[in-house]
Formats: sequence, structure tokens, C-alpha cells
Amino acid sequence: MDKRIFSGKTKEEAIEQALIELQEDRENIFVKELEETKGGLFKAKKVEIEVVTKDDIIDFIKEYLQKLTHDIGIGINLEVKKRENNLSITILSDNNALLIGKNGRTMDALNTILRQAIYAKFGFYYKFVLDVGEYKEKQQHNLERLAKQLAREVARTKVEAKLDPMNSYERRIIHNALNDYKKVYTESEGTEPNRYVVIKPKEEE
Repeated sequence: MDKRIFSGKTKEEAIEQALIELQEDRENIFVKELEETKGGLFKAKKVEIEVVTKDDIIDFIKEYLQKLTHDIGIGINLEVKKRENNLSITILSDNNALLIGKNGRTMDALNTILRQAIYAKFGFYYKFVLDVGEYKEKQQHNLERLAKQLAREVARTKVEAKLDPMNSYERRIIHNALNDYKKVYTESEGTEPNRYVVIKPKEEE
């Protein structure tokens, strides 16, 4: 990807120039200030910026994942969905189990590798959700169902329920699933990597 460099008397003027030439909205670009030349007697002040678009990042992700999986002998297809503040990437292959790994560990490793690759390429972290064969989507449904079953039991017996250790993503699913539940509340306890969620009964008013 060729670098896109723009300049202006101010940073905002340079950004405006970039938006016009790229025909992009402000929320679709990322700006890195490169250089500011102070004006002198015969030289006007100039600010240079480098601009990266969201589509640039998506193209990089696609190429990176295709190459990474090709190098380990797996052919893939990618489904990419853009949302306002997030990007959803789903890998589809003939060997999803290998890319997911035990308890999603290989997929988590892919997520970390991709996150670092984006940072190395562009100089900033970009928020995305990486899934393989809808594993995370199915996992979310299963965890939400488990949380609601346990919540009903806790509400009935008034005895708290301690779940198995989970990563932060899984714990967040449990918390969100029961956030509006009137008869129980949730707390994360323990220390990493063995933090877990406890579902506790609320005291009756």
C-alpha cells in the first residue's frame, strides 16, 4: 500500500485536503502527523500528515490472513462486516477445528498475531472481532443460555453460583447477559488467568 501524504498550512487544512481527494468521511480515516515546518521570512508554514482509511486496514487484514493460513496449508474464505465502531471478520475453511483450537486457543492466538501485525503496519491498534466458522457466535449463545439457567436457579434457591474460570471476553458475555436481571447480579473474582464469574442473589427489598 502506497503511503498517502497530504499537506496544508494547518493539520486541519491537510485533513480537509485528504478528505476531498480520497472522497472519504472524517470517521473513515486515521491521521498521523508527520512533520511541521515552521514558516520563515520566505517560507510558509506547512504541516504534513499520513492518512490511512478503514478500507486500507481491511485490505491489509484480508491479505495478511490469506498469507498466514496459506503458509500453514489451509485455504480460507473471509466474511468481513463493517460496523460504525467495529469490524467483524469471520474465517471459513475446510479445517475450522484446527484454526479454532482447544477452547478457542488457536483462534485467540490468531487474534493476537493479527492485532500486533496491524500495529506494526499502521502504528495504532484497530478494534475488530475475529471469529472462525461462527465459533464465537455459537459460544456466546451457549454462555448466555448457561447464564440465564444459573440465574433462575440462584434466584430460586438464594445460593450463589460460581462459574468455571473464563477469559475476559467470556466473562463480559455473562455480565451482559444478566445485566438487567432483577433478582441476581454478577461479580468477577479471582486472579488471572483463573478469574471467574459469580452469580449472586439480590437481597429482596
